[in-house]
Amino acid sequence: MPKSTRSLIDEMEARPAIDNRATFDTLWGVLRELFEKVSARFELQADPSTADLQPYQSIDGSGAGGSLSTFAGPEIDWLVFSWVGNPKAGFSNMHLTVSLSAKFDAPNLGLAFGTAPDLFWYMDFIPRKDLAANPQYMDKYYHELNEEHLRLQDDSNLTSFISRSLYMRVTQTAASLCFTAPDNPENMRTLRDTSQKLVDQWLANVEKSAIVPEDERPAQAARDEHVRRQIALRDPMNAMVEGMYGKQLTMKLADALWGGGRVLPRPQ
Repeated sequence: MPKSTRSLIDEMEARPAIDNRATFDTLWGVLRELFEKVSARFELQADPSTADLQPYQSIDGSGAGGSLSTFAGPEIDWLVFSWVGNPKAGFSNMHLTVSLSAKFDAPNLGLAFGTAPDLFWYMDFIPRKDLAANPQYMDKYYHELNEEHLRLQDDSNLTSFISRSLYMRVTQTAASLCFTAPDNPENMRTLRDTSQKLVDQWLANVEKSAIVPEDERPAQAARDEHVRRQIALRDPMNAMVEGMYGKQLTMKLADALWGGGRVLPRPQ
């Protein structure tokens, strides 16, 4: 399989603008289906802190926009359902990330789709423990994800995307799915089918999750929030977003991704 270490910003700057609105609509439809699947399993309440981000607009006159919704609930610490970009000019980035309540030890869920201007996707089960030090945890929750990882490594239509950010690579598991691919129906089917399968598996992980002792939950909740915050603040795409939306809005978006301005209480 080919590999790419070019940043998504480099990809955008090296390519002419492409109207990707139809692809954006398809991707957003897939992500919405996954959000609805998660919503059917968990009780969710919208957090008021992001009510003014549905939607928002850029300051550069390009027509770029976005929407960011956040949720919490009795079994969900923080859920983000969002998109940002300018699909008419080829760039879009959308997220469904779910941090479970600290009572579960099952991994959290991370999904990102986009166009830059080719298809891009990242899918992973974000661990709550060090996998190398906890191999039984890895065996319990990561077998199916690893099978998908190995299967897609043999797909000649996909290019393995390797982030230039060391921190972003550190936060990915060895079984994560992170690819770019030409925008065509076959690759879109791969993205849709794989993401549906992995969300089903993640929900199955929740059902078989061990319950964390109450005295250990504060440390797990703090770790989850710390990792979310670092990912949001260190994301290399923040530079592009700041150019489109300004520093103040970019920081507000980053804070929303990790729950910095949350209003709803954290679950126990």
